[in-house]
Amino acid sequence: MSRLAIIGGTGLSKLVNLENVSKRVVKTPYGEPSSAVTLGRLNGVDVVFMARHGYGHTIPPHRINYRANMWALKEVGITDVVAVAAVGSINHAMSPANLVLPDQLIDYTWGRASTYFEDDLETVTHIDFTSPYSASLRDKIKRAMSQADIPVLDKAVYGCTQGPRLETAAEIRRLERDGCDLVGMTGMPEAALARELGLSYACCALVVNWAAGLEGDEISMHDIEGFAKEGMCKVEQLLKALVYEMGVTVDV
Repeated sequence: MSRLAIIGGTGLSKLVNLENVSKRVVKTPYGEPSSAVTLGRLNGVDVVFMARHGYGHTIPPHRINYRANMWALKEVGITDVVAVAAVGSINHAMSPANLVLPDQLIDYTWGRASTYFEDDLETVTHIDFTSPYSASLRDKIKRAMSQADIPVLDKAVYGCTQGPRLETAAEIRRLERDGCDLVGMTGMPEAALARELGLSYACCALVVNWAAGLEGDEISMHDIEGFAKEGMCKVEQLLKALVYEMGVTVDV
């Protein structure tokens, strides 16, 4: 039986309509996770939720303890992780307030603790990361999107930048030349760590703005908040359909 966790990013610090809520603090060898894990029932199904930036949204992308977060989810018996992430769009076919399921990523981050395989090893370990997201979990999300009448945009390259600042227009042009459709700050090393732990992981990217230089001279934080609020309604619909699709349970 699958056990599902939902990681919430910008705009999703809690799950609306989550019932029978309780929280559990999980200690890890890698320090403190961003938050306690929240246990509850969504659409009648047990799920686990974690706030990537903390419940007060106080942890910037480059300071998130990704290793502790993923370890904590594994510790409570999670098998599948849906990571919700706010992103900017470089592709005009992916406008703000849309949900996108990236199928590839490019990592532009630096200095982040990005692997469990570095100390006291019997042998060097290399994970296969050809396809960074779980195909089976993405298929389930796509079916849930269709059931929720949400357009399925499932071919996109996620470019992960360091943050916390937004990118320059020149940087976005570079990402576009590299083949990126989306730009965000939290996709790595989260995806790779999930793979190292044997977790099925997929990203559900919510577009909250056009990337730098695509529309106007500046990016409006007010507009980002508006698009995030609009898009989160779709996220909630998707997650309700997804838990029904998976029939998941969590026992902790």
